[in-house]
Amino acid sequence: MSTDIHPCNINVGSETGRLRAVLLRRPGIEIERMTPLNATQALYSDILDRPTVDKEYDLFSGVLERWCDVYYVSDILEQLLNDNDIRQYLVAESLRHDRRTSQQQQVNNGLSEYLMELDSKALARILIEGYEKEQWDGFSDDRYLLKPLYNLFFTRDASSTIYNRVLINSMSFEVRERETLIYDAIFRHFFKAEMLNAATWNPMARTEGGDIHIASPDLLCIGEGIRTNAKGIEYLAQTFARERDHFNILVQEMPTDPDSFIHLDMVFTFLSQHHCMVFEPMLKKEGFFANKATTLIRIHNGKVTYHQVRDILSGLRSLGWDLQPVVCGGSDSWDQLREQWHSGANFFALGDGKVMGYQRNTHTIDALDKAGFAVLNAEDIVSGKVDMNDYPSFVAAFPGSELPRAGGGARCMTMPILRD
Repeated sequence: MSTDIHPCNINVGSETGRLRAVLLRRPGIEIERMTPLNATQALYSDILDRPTVDKEYDLFSGVLERWCDVYYVSDILEQLLNDNDIRQYLVAESLRHDRRTSQQQQVNNGLSEYLMELDSKALARILIEGYEKEQWDGFSDDRYLLKPLYNLFFTRDASSTIYNRVLINSMSFEVRERETLIYDAIFRHFFKAEMLNAATWNPMARTEGGDIHIASPDLLCIGEGIRTNAKGIEYLAQTFARERDHFNILVQEMPTDPDSFIHLDMVFTFLSQHHCMVFEPMLKKEGFFANKATTLIRIHNGKVTYHQVRDILSGLRSLGWDLQPVVCGGSDSWDQLREQWHSGANFFALGDGKVMGYQRNTHTIDALDKAGFAVLNAEDIVSGKVDMNDYPSFVAAFPGSELPRAGGGARCMTMPILRD
C-alpha cells in the first residue's frame, strides 16, 4: 500500500462534469466465496470466474487511471485501521451485525480479540473478504463467521456523493448493510466529509446510489423501486426544502422485477449535457414500465409539491433540459431486452460526451457511434496507443463477459468524488 494517500475535496455537481477523482474496489477473493447455494442470497444470479473478472477489471480501472485520480477502498481502509479507535469500532460493529444472536457472543469475543491483533492489511482483507469458521460441514451455505462483502466492488451503491456531501445509503438487503460501515469510516475519517443518512431520519427510509443521478446543482433524478423507496426520496426532498429556495427531484418509478431493473441507472444514464442513454420501454411506458409513474417534485421557498409528467425526458424538458436519447440495444426491441439485461444502459461519464461502458453490448455501441461518439477500445487506451484527450466525444468500450453477470456496469462500479 502506498504511504502517501491524501484526500481530495468532495464535490460532485453533475453526472457529466470532468471527472477528477473516483473511488473503486477491485473485486477480490470475496467474489469467489459464492456457490450455487448462496449466490442468490449474495444478490447474484450466477457465480463468477475470477481470472476473467481480473482481466476485465484491469482494463476498466486502467481507463480510469489514465483519466483521473483513482482511490481504492482497500488502501484507504488499511490506512484507517492504523487508528485503534476506528479499528475497534469496525471490528465490533462488523461482528455485531453478522452475529446478532446471544449464543454467538462467546465466539464473537474470541474472534474480536484475534482480529484486533492483526496488522492493518490483514484486517482490511478480512473485513471485506470474510472470515471462515474453523469447522464447516462442507455443504451448507453458512461457512463464514464474518460474511464476505460480495458486492463491495459496486462502489456506487452504499455511498453517494451529492454535491459537497456524502449520502451513506440505507441498503435494502441485509447482505449489503455492512458495506456502509466501511464507507462511513472512509468518508468520515479519511475525506472528512459532511454526511447524510436517510435511516437516521426514518429507519424505514431506503436509498441506493444507483438510483440517484445528479443532473445539475438544482436537480436530482431518482429511481423509486426495490432499492430506493418513497421514504428515502422524501428524506432528500425534506433535506433540500430546508436548505434551498428552489430545487427539483424527478422521480421515475421502477419495476420490482426482474433483477436487471434494480436501479434507475440500469435504464437511464446521462452521457452529456445533450445526450442520455435510455431503455426505450421506460420512455414509452410499455412492457415492464406500463403504468410506472414519473413524478416531478418541486421545492419552492420550503414548500414541496408533486406533479405527474409523461416521462423522464418530458420532465427534463419542463426544466429546460432538451436531451437527445440514445437507445440501449438500438432499434430492435429484442436487442433492447438482451442488452439492457447486461447493463447496456449503464454508462459512466468521464466528462461531457466522454463515457465508458461494456463492449459486449454491440447494438448499443453502434447507436453511440451513430450519435457521434467515437468508439475507443479500452485495450488501446490502457496501452497508450489511443489518447482519450484527442476526442471531443467518445465511448471507451471495455470487455465484459463475467463482470456484467454480477448485475452492474460502469456506473455501478464507480463512486465519483470530485468533478469540475
